[in-house]
Amino acid sequence: MSNIVVKNLMFSYENSEDIIFNNVSININTNWHLGFCGRNGRGKTTFLRLLMGELEYSDSITHNIDFEYFPFKVNNPKCLVIDILLEIIPNIEIWQIQKELNLLDMDSDDVLYRTFDTLSNGEQTKILLAVLFLKDGKFPLIDEPTNHLDILGRQTVANYLKSKKGFILVSHDRIFLDRCIDHVLSINRNDIEIIKGNFSVWLEQKQMRDAFELNQNEKLTKEIDRLEGAKRKAKDWADKAEGAKIGIDPYKVDNKMGHRTNQSSKSKAMMGRAKAIGNRIDRDIEIKSGLLKNIESSFELKLQSLKHASDHILSLSDISVNYGSENIVTDFNLVVNHGERVAIRGANGSGKSSLIKLICRENIPHKGKINVSPKLIMSYVGQDASFLKGSLGDFAIKNNLDATLFFAVLNKLDFYGRQFNKDMSEFSAGQKKKVLIAGSLAKAAHIYIWDEPLNYIDVLSRIQIEDVIMEYKPTMVFIEHDRAFVEKVATRVVDL
Repeated sequence: MSNIVVKNLMFSYENSEDIIFNNVSININTNWHLGFCGRNGRGKTTFLRLLMGELEYSDSITHNIDFEYFPFKVNNPKCLVIDILLEIIPNIEIWQIQKELNLLDMDSDDVLYRTFDTLSNGEQTKILLAVLFLKDGKFPLIDEPTNHLDILGRQTVANYLKSKKGFILVSHDRIFLDRCIDHVLSINRNDIEIIKGNFSVWLEQKQMRDAFELNQNEKLTKEIDRLEGAKRKAKDWADKAEGAKIGIDPYKVDNKMGHRTNQSSKSKAMMGRAKAIGNRIDRDIEIKSGLLKNIESSFELKLQSLKHASDHILSLSDISVNYGSENIVTDFNLVVNHGERVAIRGANGSGKSSLIKLICRENIPHKGKINVSPKLIMSYVGQDASFLKGSLGDFAIKNNLDATLFFAVLNKLDFYGRQFNKDMSEFSAGQKKKVLIAGSLAKAAHIYIWDEPLNYIDVLSRIQIEDVIMEYKPTMVFIEHDRAFVEKVATRVVDL
């Protein structure tokens, strides 16, 4: 056992006004299965890079271990998997590789002798995790491994991680975290905390703490308002005294000897007193404002769902999709009616995204009949958000969005002041996905088509998105591997 000791950590990116870490001190036991949680853009991946020594920071991070970051890059994906593994870990025995792959429910005789680029994204993830834990003496830093895993794959990987020694894991899948972690490191709005327990334990404690802090915040806000009022009154007194001094007419009968001097002295005293009161109130306000902490944004999001002329929204009949000689989908049927929220579920490579593309009128080679009204207005969120660049305002104009509503939705998904002025290329992967989701929510539509929308989205934002869907109950067809999201949102699940 050893510890990772972080003391008074200070870090911000060059040419950025955002302070990522401010005087952070924590102690991490390397035997922990530590889940790392926090809103998008709060610094989770940055913290892992700091541990890896990739970024410069002030004060200290001390440890006596070597770190290994996941996912790492495969230099030549055209090579056989076995050759890639032997290049990364030259002295490894084949039986050791086979043992790890069997724990990950992979057929080692199949995958080892295929080129890496022919594997599905989920299979590649499992291979790289096996490599990660085959490296002796390395402490794993695992950054969002679930993004390309289906529900069964997530369960397999969670059980695999649970059987291993310590690691730090960034993930936004609640059920996945509950299966494999025993401590939570959380980056909150104003501090960082570590608690013992899985994600559900952390969330329950956070909700209890939020309820208490919300009550305290209401009291503090009222006290701050009272202090602001007292400060304004003190200034008004001083202004009146100054006005009396300036307004004296030396030719009037009340202009007695010394009156102007006395009034000037009185005004000066009042100004000094008002300044002293104002300074004291400012200090009190600063202290009390500092106590307003860790209540995450949970504002109501608004969805502009449209009612179609017909309850029957769309249908797919006897759909088959082939890529070359490979049969992806066979004789698939789907009818979607108004108000339904249909989750399409299946293993990686089973054709889910192909069906979504057909619904969205993309020209995918297929057999069968697609019945989608030409007047049907769709709101689509795809898997890829890496293409985003330019300003949020330009994005709103390009997509014909109400900019005020679009910005309001982003604000409620934890975007704040300076982020609205950034180029989208500077956003984290999770923030980019939030742009697409906010754009979809801000668009009035008959049906919302979402293809794995929650990849990289933080847990608290996922809960907010669930809540808005359950409140407004739009018609949806979606693909999502977050089981908690599917169980809460879907009215029907279609398995491939």
